[in-house]
Amino acid sequence: MFSKAGTTLLVLVVALALAGGAIADSTPVGPLPNGPVTTVKTSPNQLVAVALPKAGASTGLVWRIARRYDSTVVREVSEADVGANVVVVFKVVGRGSTSIVFALTRGDTSSKAVKAVTHRITSA
Repeated sequence: MFSKAGTTLLVLVVALALAGGAIADSTPVGPLPNGPVTTVKTSPNQLVAVALPKAGASTGLVWRIARRYDSTVVREVSEADVGANVVVVFKVVGRGSTSIVFALTRGDTSSKAVKAVTHRITSA
């Protein structure tokens, strides 16, 4: 019924639709408490790693990206638990500036931020 290219396109469209729905369903993070701001100056094709301290499984607290960032400047490429930290790695894909804002919330559905940290990335 479908050619191989048609089937591939259909799978891609369905995957994107599902991914878009998942993103749209996440609870937005509300007002953020004041927190540290780190500034990084870099260039395209470099990696920027952000280490966030684990909150501990028993607390129910999780780090989330709290605000949109410019994906023409950076893109998330990896996330892992490394020792006592959660490390999120971004690839610098273009020139410009953006801020990556993380919030510590009670689970993925809470809109209340307990802590916040900001990483300002400038790529020249």
